[in-house]
Amino acid sequence: MKAATLTILLLTLFSSHAMHRGRDYMRDKVCGEFKSLGKDKFRAGAIIASSRKYSNATFEEILNVVSEIVSIAEKCCPEGADPECYEKESLALSNRSCSDPSPFPKHSGIAGCCLAEGLERKLCLAALKHPAREIPVYVEPSFPEACNAFQNDPQGFQDRYLYEYSRDYSSAPLPVVAASAMNYVSMVAGCCQTGGNRFCFLSQKFLRRPLVMLTLMSNKMCAHYELLGKEKTKLGYIIKFAQKSPNANFQDVLALATDASEMVSRSCSDTFNSTFEAELSEHTTKICNTLSTKDERFRDCCKCCDSTNKMRAYFCIYSLQWTSSPPQLPDFQKPSDEDLCNENRTQAKEHYFFEIARRYTHAPEALFTAIYESSENIVSSCCSDSDPTACFALKRPKAREQIFDLLEKGNELCSQYTNLQFTEFKEKLRENYRKMIPNSAEDVVSGLVEQRSSFASTCCLLNAPPVYCGLKVKSGVSHTCSHDICLLH
Repeated sequence: MKAATLTILLLTLFSSHAMHRGRDYMRDKVCGEFKSLGKDKFRAGAIIASSRKYSNATFEEILNVVSEIVSIAEKCCPEGADPECYEKESLALSNRSCSDPSPFPKHSGIAGCCLAEGLERKLCLAALKHPAREIPVYVEPSFPEACNAFQNDPQGFQDRYLYEYSRDYSSAPLPVVAASAMNYVSMVAGCCQTGGNRFCFLSQKFLRRPLVMLTLMSNKMCAHYELLGKEKTKLGYIIKFAQKSPNANFQDVLALATDASEMVSRSCSDTFNSTFEAELSEHTTKICNTLSTKDERFRDCCKCCDSTNKMRAYFCIYSLQWTSSPPQLPDFQKPSDEDLCNENRTQAKEHYFFEIARRYTHAPEALFTAIYESSENIVSSCCSDSDPTACFALKRPKAREQIFDLLEKGNELCSQYTNLQFTEFKEKLRENYRKMIPNSAEDVVSGLVEQRSSFASTCCLLNAPPVYCGLKVKSGVSHTCSHDICLLH
């Protein structure tokens, strides 16, 4: 399915921005795609776009939406159709969304939208979107299961797969998700219609692996950007590069982090063409040119980096974990009060976190992010104070011990998780808790061990899920770090 197909569907059927361009624009675009694609491909695109937008909706709710969309196109797009048909039917659709009960996806914002009328109601409903799933949960069926389901009901199999796959990757660029989802459906159809050859299935799965990895990776990168925004996304890349390659210099890391954040800001909202892979390949070249001489692990990943294997090189770089032996680095100069309050304060803070990250190479990124967010509040408060110097003098000393205590603990926990077998890691936790709380009952200790090991197994990884780990870190930090303490020291 062409990327442009889903572009039109997304912009015209689900976007409030398209509605502002006028009803004739929307009708012409929808009808143009419906006529050029035909009903089946148009419907498939609607399932993908709807499932991405309403990732928490049931399968039946998505099919209800899709049925309405296709029905409007069938009724309003033929030659000679009433020019007012599209406007009337789309308005009726928004009204049915406000009925009680409604057969369409539920959303907490629907009640507010339904207080409005006409175009304002349609704009409000079009802007609604379910939160993206942070961790994919759908497991693709085995070869026999896929063939049995496809042969029993080809249309039902395709609909269900497009729904499940698209809702799992709703943060990835639309063209990437569409290409991967339709590629899988084509693979199953081709292999199962030729006698169900297992070798066909396995070989095609191997060939589609780069597309699967691109979808998974772009979904993570775009979800991170969607959650944190451009500035904190750049900070996240600074931390990742510093922890993976602590021998790199700040200006090189800053340039790469800036390039990465610019790339995702452009590509993640891409709906017209699939530029993500091309931009990622270009970014990979910059990484290899910059860091191959600083770190042999980057050099090994980049060896495969010819014109056809840039994506494989990036997969390798993306999968690198923390450096196993961080270098011994001298003390560094902390930012002054003036550095934090002048117009270049962003780079001063970025440099500060770079220096911390290359020294605490196993501390989870979510911990850095929590510290950064609290730091921003205090810096903003002191810089706007009538006496910034006195404000910082009062607050910065309080932060020193708490911040580095948190970093030490986070670094130690994740270092142990990384370097020990999981059973050894849990036993080490148990020993530590017994020393810390010697009079506690065994079930209390066991509960703490399970809680901490669960956090480590998910968040002691580079590229860990930011929402889940951020909430866990903030919950833990709140016990030891007050709102006034978590700031740059």
